[in-house]
Parts: sequence; C-alpha cells; structure tokens
Amino acid sequence: MSAAKKVTCLDCGQVNRVPAERLTAGPKCGTCGAPLIPSKAVEVDPKILDKAARTDDLPLVADFWAPWCGPCRMMAPEYSRAAGALRGRARLVKLNTQDFPEAGARHGIRGIPTVVGWSGGRERARQSGAMRAGDIEAWVARLG
Repeated sequence: MSAAKKVTCLDCGQVNRVPAERLTAGPKCGTCGAPLIPSKAVEVDPKILDKAARTDDLPLVADFWAPWCGPCRMMAPEYSRAAGALRGRARLVKLNTQDFPEAGARHGIRGIPTVVGWSGGRERARQSGAMRAGDIEAWVARLG
C-alpha cells in the first residue's frame, strides 16, 4: 500500500488524505461528498485555489480565463479533455478573472488564457496563450 496523498476538496476546501492507488477510483470528500479527482476542469474561487496550491500533493494546474476572451473559449474544451487524460496524476481547475480580478492581479496574470502549475506547494511553471489538449498534457508532465 502506497502513501496517502493530500487533496483539497474543490467544493468545501477540506483537506482529505487519499491512498495513491485510489486516486483514479473516484474518491469523494469526507466532509461534503464532492468528487476529489474530477474528470473535467472545475471552476474554483481564489480561496480554494490558494489552499489547494499550498497543500495538495498532486500537481495543481489553474487556467486563468474570462468569458469574453475568444482564445479562452477556444481552449476550454481542450483543457477539459486534458483534465480527463490527467485524472489521478494532476488536477486542472479554472479561475474566472472577470469574477475575481484581484486573484488575477495577485498571481501576476497579465494576459489570458494563462495556465499556472503548482507542485509541492510552489509555483513551478506558467504558460500564456491557448493550447491543445496534448500540449497541456505534455506541459503538466514537466511539473514533476
């Protein structure tokens, strides 16, 4: 049996411990019952994003986007496709910079879409511009 991974619930913010071999078995939050490893990209608020980025043992990738952004809308289905392909190895979330402009500013987002990856509680990489699912998967693989 392998070590448990800390995973923050993207709904309620509770930190859960999940055995590594169960990451792809549909684990749910012990507090609210929400899926911990969704098969698609999930919208989050800045508070949940910051907690998960600091706490999670799985790499966390955030797409900073806005509904009025054409490239963001074009990348959305590719991003969700990549989230499904990376299920159990990384979690992909989305943060709407129109709804949370202060979060975009705090994270130094100057253009959208921008994808930021965290691993081990630290920002490891960022990439601006729309990407296809395969490019997103390859980019995430380099996070470590």
